[in-house]
Amino acid sequence: MNNEKFYANPGPLGLMGFGMTTVLLNLHNAGLVSMGSAILAMGLVFGGAAQIFAGILEFFNGNTFGLTAFTSYGAFWISFVLLIVLPHFGVIAASSPALIGSYLLIWGIFTAILFMATLKASKELQVIFATLVILFLLLAAGEFTGQPIFTTIAGFEGLVCGFSAIYLAGKELLQVQK
Repeated sequence: MNNEKFYANPGPLGLMGFGMTTVLLNLHNAGLVSMGSAILAMGLVFGGAAQIFAGILEFFNGNTFGLTAFTSYGAFWISFVLLIVLPHFGVIAASSPALIGSYLLIWGIFTAILFMATLKASKELQVIFATLVILFLLLAAGEFTGQPIFTTIAGFEGLVCGFSAIYLAGKELLQVQK
């Protein structure tokens, strides 16, 4: 009797949660749409909770990279929404641009470490993480300098990042169907 267990690939779920949420937020960063409940709800549920769920499933597949990336970026999305919502309801004062810049910079450094880990992975994964490093650095520069052009450029660059993740998720899903 074969006791081997087969687990589904949680990668497409995590990549779609990341990619779709990243696209929505960066439509805002690029100045194409206003910040609204669609972005925040997507950030909490699909960008946040679904990615954390995908990360936990990666643990059971023995994928340390997937566990680390999906649970971390899931936590990022939840914390990002809280950074916006908590001050709005008067729970705590809004963070200064310098502190938000530091928040984005530390995520950029973390992402650069993950990018280095992708150098032994697919080119698609390398593109996602390389563009995400650039995205975080551009967003941090916008906060540190107060120059909105950095955020606008980041928005368009972030669309590339988000759609890259959607592409890889689709590719992995379609490979399952073969």
